[in-house]
Amino acid sequence: LPLSRIRVIMKSSPEVSSINQDALFLTAKATELFVQYLATYSYKHGRGKEKNALTYSDLSHTAEECETFQFLADILPKKILASKYLKMLEKEKRDGEVGEDDEEEEEEDEDE
Repeated sequence: LPLSRIRVIMKSSPEVSSINQDALFLTAKATELFVQYLATYSYKHGRGKEKNALTYSDLSHTAEECETFQFLADILPKKILASKYLKMLEKEKRDGEVGEDDEEEEEEDEDE
C-alpha cells in the first residue's frame, strides 16, 4: 500500500500530531495482512472456489456472517436490486401506517 496515502489517513485524525516512520510502515504492513486475511477467508468460505474468483458478494457475505468481520457489515452491505429496495420501502411505509393507526385506536380506547 502507498505509504503517502496511509500517512494522509493517519494525519486526518485530530489526535495525531506527528507520525514516526516505523509506525507508518507497521500500519501499512498490518493493513496489508488484514486485507489478505479478509480476501483469503472470503474466497475459502464463499463461492470463489467454484468460479476461481473473489467477488463483492463473497466479501459482503463474510462481513455479515463471520463474527470477526462484523464491523465491516455497514461498509460492505449486500447488493440488492433497486426494484427490491423500492418494494421494501413501500412495505415499511405500509407497516408504519398500520402501526400508527393501531396506536391511535389504543389512545382513543384509553380516553373512553
